[in-house]
Amino acid sequence: MELRNEGEIRETLENGGVISYVTDTVWGLGCLPNNEKAVKKIYEIKKREAQKPLILMSNEVYNLLDYVEPMPKIACRLVKKYFPGALTLVVKKSKNTPDYITSGMDTVGIRVPDNEVFKRICEIIPGHVLATTSANLSHQPSAKSYRQAYENMNGLVDIILEDYGFECKGLESTVCGVFGDDLKIYRQGEIYISLN
Repeated sequence: MELRNEGEIRETLENGGVISYVTDTVWGLGCLPNNEKAVKKIYEIKKREAQKPLILMSNEVYNLLDYVEPMPKIACRLVKKYFPGALTLVVKKSKNTPDYITSGMDTVGIRVPDNEVFKRICEIIPGHVLATTSANLSHQPSAKSYRQAYENMNGLVDIILEDYGFECKGLESTVCGVFGDDLKIYRQGEIYISLN
């Protein structure tokens, strides 16, 4: 698919802007991960605690591999089974993932949403990856529609994209940490993990 204002989206992100967009779960906020100023802007917009990391999302898992250490076999199985989809995997980060995204932690969350609008954003931007979080103020409910995203973010972000008829399901992604052979569920969301 093609978005109406692709040049503006790319330019806004390259210049340190923050955008809001629909995903398969809830509405998101994002910026380019190599722009510390833009990441700080997301924290300011959300009034987000500094110790809460952002995650990295892309249209393809291979775009995220530079940001993480080689993943354990279980993580690779989960990627194969649930990407694209409503699973955020927390794995060891590589030196390419800045501390300002992970709040200084040695892990990073990665996800590939199953949404055509989000996929197209990633296709047209440098690096094909966004540092992201949900489009709401901290401790407020996540935006589940364009109207809610607009109410939450109008005047705070640079662009709120149309949803092009793609609605999110309204339930956050499941967040699962993978440490060697061990799994840890940080947040139970839409997906119930099974390794079968």
